[in-house]
Amino acid sequence: MTLPPDVHSAEPIPPAAREAIEALLQSGDLFRYTAAKDSPVALLEAEFAALLGVKYALAVSSCSAALFLSLKALGLPRDARVLLPGFTFAAVPSSVVHADCVPVLCEVGNNYRVDLDDFEAKLGGDIKAIIISHMRGHTSDMDAIMALADARGIPVIEDAAHSLGTTWAGRNIGTLGRVGCFSFQSYKMINAGEGGILVTDDADLVARAIIMSGAYEHNWKKHPVLHDAFARWQNQLPLYNLRMSNLSAAVIRPQLPELLQRVRDGRKNHDYVAARLNSSPYIAVPDALPPEVRAPDSIQFNLCGMNDEAVLAFATETEAHGVKVQIFGLSADNARAFWNWQFMPEMPELPQTRAMLMRACDVRLPVRLTRAELDVVAEILLDAADAVMAPAQAYGT
Repeated sequence: MTLPPDVHSAEPIPPAAREAIEALLQSGDLFRYTAAKDSPVALLEAEFAALLGVKYALAVSSCSAALFLSLKALGLPRDARVLLPGFTFAAVPSSVVHADCVPVLCEVGNNYRVDLDDFEAKLGGDIKAIIISHMRGHTSDMDAIMALADARGIPVIEDAAHSLGTTWAGRNIGTLGRVGCFSFQSYKMINAGEGGILVTDDADLVARAIIMSGAYEHNWKKHPVLHDAFARWQNQLPLYNLRMSNLSAAVIRPQLPELLQRVRDGRKNHDYVAARLNSSPYIAVPDALPPEVRAPDSIQFNLCGMNDEAVLAFATETEAHGVKVQIFGLSADNARAFWNWQFMPEMPELPQTRAMLMRACDVRLPVRLTRAELDVVAEILLDAADAVMAPAQAYGT
């Protein structure tokens, strides 16, 4: 019998990274601006921009830092209202608060995507910017969102932390809005432990972000951006010092050539397990939207026909057999449940999102898993659902 796989370990670092890391350790040259050009961070930015098909990329300390810098680079006024989905990670509204703005949450449906009616209704207020979180890699209707935003002249930032490699109608997620922000944290498709990057075609915006990220004095000259854009902002902006180190870039760069294969493997794994789980009357895995080609390394599903007691029993049963299931709304202090964000200036009700989170489950499916390991995970989840609901079937209640 195949034992339950370890789904919580991050993706391994390719051996190709070791030589670059050793050279950096020997030189001690970890600061991105020491070299006149072609530092590991600068090379990463060029390679990532080419991979996504954009003009500019800025590597920083985290995706949260990328979101924060994107908001600051937009030049929003203090207390500007920023619309974002009610289903996201706490770091996203945190970045809005840190940028001296006010997060405004909209409803999310059972398919984990933005409820367009509530989104449009809230755009009717004084919204100055939008962050769309492609939470756990689920893409909302970006055609509709961009049409609504463009009609009002509201800039869109894509939180694509979970979506590197996902496409929408053939375009890379993260390139549809004014800015796209990605994560290199351990539980992402590219693993550097920590790190993030923002991409854009807007020279003036990226110039502002580069200076604020910590390109003090004339270090901005080492970026391939129009220098006229930088000259406007020299000494005009505060420095937040959110740079990426050369060591992180050396870990990331050898993984970029592996991305397409990881995406293919992750999607194959996800779709195989999804088909198995959807055979249960108690489990529903939402479908992707038609223009969306996903790049998942985890699976989310809704539990059907279960009360809170049964849902918690399901989680206990799966964990006892080696698969830990995160239930967003019933896990204590979960950072993805909006009611736990006590730092919010305004706390909305969002009954639809709350109800979804009380039944929405999350299980990691690393791209390295074999078919046999995927079967073990699926069987544990299916058997747990049957075991929990068997008494109700037996007594006809």
